[in-house]
Amino acid sequence: MVHRFLLIIAVLALSLSPTFRAQDDEIPTLGILSLGYHSNVNLSVKGTLDMLQAYGYIDQKDRSVLDLRQNLEGEDINIFFGDGAYDIGLTSLMVRDALEKRPDALITITTPVSQIAANATLDMDDPPVVIFNVVSNPYVAGIADAPCIKPAHISGSQFLAPYDRIVPLMLLHDPDMQVLGTIFTSNEPSGVFGASQITAVAESHGLQVESASIVSAADLTIAAEGLVSKGIEAFILPTEATVASGLPAIIQVANEHGLPVMYTAGNAVYRGATIGAGVYSYFKEGVIAARMLIAHWEGETDIATTGINLQNDMSVGVNLDVAAAQGIEISQELLEAADFVVDDGQSSEGVTPGLPEVNPFLEDMTLDERRAADLAFLAELNCTDEMIAEQQAGLDAADG
Repeated sequence: MVHRFLLIIAVLALSLSPTFRAQDDEIPTLGILSLGYHSNVNLSVKGTLDMLQAYGYIDQKDRSVLDLRQNLEGEDINIFFGDGAYDIGLTSLMVRDALEKRPDALITITTPVSQIAANATLDMDDPPVVIFNVVSNPYVAGIADAPCIKPAHISGSQFLAPYDRIVPLMLLHDPDMQVLGTIFTSNEPSGVFGASQITAVAESHGLQVESASIVSAADLTIAAEGLVSKGIEAFILPTEATVASGLPAIIQVANEHGLPVMYTAGNAVYRGATIGAGVYSYFKEGVIAARMLIAHWEGETDIATTGINLQNDMSVGVNLDVAAAQGIEISQELLEAADFVVDDGQSSEGVTPGLPEVNPFLEDMTLDERRAADLAFLAELNCTDEMIAEQQAGLDAADG
């Protein structure tokens, strides 16, 4: 209770920070909001800040402030951060306080934050632009109905784990495996969706899946132990914020019983997972969000007609140090499928715990070259009348 009280005080303190310039001033104000901060979220933020720096909205001096997650009132942009501390109540408060700053735009990271921001801005007369990223399924979450059927002030990037390619990796690791265990949070659409996908794909490969539903991260240890008692041979976990934040609790149970843990993000191997396999990359999610925002601000595109991007490229990581501690031998076939391997604390591709992805950096190019590349990317997302009509027809047919 004391911990929660202190978290509430911390969030309220953010709302008492210096007032930012309003929307009608020349300098734009951007809020970057997340359910909580860990290495994956930091990669997304890095992608956004790298782009803003490349376009000249911030300089190196500004960046040194922002890298500490401190708010900035700059010469060309104002930026503030919001952290929900992995608490839905605090996250709702964070979004409310962010909107009271009258931002021109919000970049929301993870599904819960994006849901709350979307709902909070739907009935506003002049809402800020909301650009989401690291959201597994914005359609299941109710943020949008289809890539081009969405509120005019909202767009973003869908970070969809390719479960049809992830789950079979468990059989590549152990062809004799029969029972998998998965855990999901009942009030997180991304977790519910991911667990259903894991089950469907696993069953299509002749695997049995035992599932456990939780309400909060405090339930993770009991849920993991319950799955172990049902005879699971490995954990495979969906992409969602609560399970990601509580991954150490699951890993502790898994280590006690010598069971491998696969989390659906390649860089999860730096947070204790034996195998990480999922969407690549979190850094690119932040870059995409900034692409949309900058082009909108500079009048090159309009968020109202910018469709939702889909990113589902897969990355696979293996941590041999974790496997050794669990008494597990990783198959040669899985090692060959991995994009990077951690062995004796070192990565085969220079991936680090601080930057847990292969090459999380912008390509070196001139500003004109970057702008041309970014606009070409966004042109592929432009919603035409024909696309909107086709997507609406598909929705109507599904409802019928």
